[in-house]
Amino acid sequence: MPKDFSDVTGLPDDLGIGDDLARAEQHLTVRVESRRYGKPMTIVGGFDDGTVDLKDLASTLKRRLATGGTVEKDSRTIELQGDHADRLPDVLRDEGFQVA
Repeated sequence: MPKDFSDVTGLPDDLGIGDDLARAEQHLTVRVESRRYGKPMTIVGGFDDGTVDLKDLASTLKRRLATGGTVEKDSRTIELQGDHADRLPDVLRDEGFQVA
């Protein structure tokens, strides 16, 4: 059975190294905005292209931060309820991203 090889690394896709490289090359930003009734919303942006499954990442972030949130597909951002600017960069680094 022939294996599929990554265009980026030249290694087999089943190793998942291409996904790790895609995450490491993205420089994400974290900001907090005030929404309706003064409630804080933490916004994660800076996703370059479709290499990262935003829905899966949002689920992981919501679970690790014990909060609600959503994915804005038009702007390619993740919105999390509450002010998580202090904890979120560390969680994103644990997931393999660079945070500005």
